[in-house]
Amino acid sequence: QVQLVESGGGLVQPGGSLRLSCKASGRTFEIHTMGWFRQAPGKEREFVAAFTSTDGSTYYADSANGRFTISGAKDMVYLQMNSLKPEDTAVYYCAADPYSRLQRGYARYWGQGTQVTVSS
Repeated sequence: QVQLVESGGGLVQPGGSLRLSCKASGRTFEIHTMGWFRQAPGKEREFVAAFTSTDGSTYYADSANGRFTISGAKDMVYLQMNSLKPEDTAVYYCAADPYSRLQRGYARYWGQGTQVTVSS
């Protein structure tokens, strides 16, 4: 169906920046919306940002608004993260959906995740 592979995670100091990338393969024509979720240790998975390919519209969770920027290209989605905080530490998952359900906490396709650690 659709496979998603994330990259770009790593260790960064507080206040630093990091850019995550996600490559989609397979039946990518099914994808309408791509975005990102994250899950910190001991916490529930939460929505971060979404990108809709139809018109390039974006949507952000309150925790990411003003610091994170989502963008997309052909079969790709990116998450530029600036002013990172320790509480941003989590496994970040790329997600894709044939509809626009990411904001509701659902996606049909999921990547394996990439670790982001914000620490000094």
